[in-house]
Amino acid sequence: MANEQNVVALAERYYDSDDADRFYFHVWGGQDIHIGIYEQPGESIRQASERSVQLLAQSLDGAGPDTRVLDLGAGYGGAARYLATRFGCHVTCLNLSETQNRRNREFTQDAALSHRIRIVHGNFERVFEPDASFDVVWSQDAILHSADRTRVMGEARRVLKPGGLMIFTDPMQADEVPDGVLAPVLERIHLDSMGSFGFYHAAARELGMVAEATTVLTPHLITHYARVREELTRRREELEGLVSRAYIDRMLIGLTHWVQAAEAGHLAWGVMRYRVPT
Repeated sequence: MANEQNVVALAERYYDSDDADRFYFHVWGGQDIHIGIYEQPGESIRQASERSVQLLAQSLDGAGPDTRVLDLGAGYGGAARYLATRFGCHVTCLNLSETQNRRNREFTQDAALSHRIRIVHGNFERVFEPDASFDVVWSQDAILHSADRTRVMGEARRVLKPGGLMIFTDPMQADEVPDGVLAPVLERIHLDSMGSFGFYHAAARELGMVAEATTVLTPHLITHYARVREELTRRREELEGLVSRAYIDRMLIGLTHWVQAAEAGHLAWGVMRYRVPT
């Protein structure tokens, strides 16, 4: 397994870089930097990304001011602001990148939501929150960056109250993948493997959590990475004043690898919901 400290340091350094910050902010969707759900050809990345937040949030009907949510890998905090606005709940954003956290704080302050959203710098393999202190653990396309996803699942289980819900999405490998075919994808994220539906189901079961629902949405992963590649190519000249040419070149190659791997049936994506028994 990849060394945990090295993986955390690499991820932090990457997402704190000017190139990554400007790319994700200007191209990937701004306040939301996860995979989107697309209804129309050529739909904006931002709109599709907002739709994935809304889909996950349907599972939180009944949430209110007393509901406490922990967002693992919160990025720029778009989901946290949506949840705090829609439900009036309190959200703790745990995120590795202080560059992203600064943007999150600015957006949250501008939205007058600082009283409902707490932004914490840290990583989700060691969550410095009390046991049984959250009603919901939420995450969108972040856990793949961990070198120890079993530990992340364990931390999520530890901080959830009895009856609490873990709901998340993650870009994953398919349950059955030939050796070596994901090497170009794994090289980009500096890891030896990815999670899978089977892995997460087994990890949740081992921790005593009950699988409530799994929604497979892999075609949207293909569409999303293809749309990001298309947008990056279309706006390349404009973006070269913000993002280095070398970064753009690497990103275009990486996006192509993700699209090809997903089209070959080697990647997966979807929503997973696990409940802590009461």
